[in-house]
Amino acid sequence: QVQLVESGGGLVQAGGSLRLSCTASGRTISMYTMGWFRQAPGKEREFVAFIRRNGATDYADSVKGRFTIARDTAKTTVSLQMNNLKPEDTAVYYCAATSVLSSGTYYKSVSGYDYWGQGTQVTVSS
Repeated sequence: QVQLVESGGGLVQAGGSLRLSCTASGRTISMYTMGWFRQAPGKEREFVAFIRRNGATDYADSVKGRFTIARDTAKTTVSLQMNNLKPEDTAVYYCAATSVLSSGTYYKSVSGYDYWGQGTQVTVSS
């Protein structure tokens, strides 16, 4: 079992940047696919990005070219660098982990993940 804790959220103006971090308590994340999701008020939780065990990444179309997911060399932290933020990026951002080996489509689904953090709020003002 792995426990996930997100940090780095906050309030930023449109066009600004934030870096979110997700730390796995006491466990290396090298054996997990790690994902970032977000949930805006009144909306369903949606996929943002994932990074597979082999380092391969994928992104939602809405964030491609602006967001970057990465894993540190010690493999205990996953980050989400968010640049050129827009008001529509405002949401609670969640980190998630799964040990299941599957296709990329699987990792874009909320149901594909076994472990979730508590979330961190990101607010982008116009």
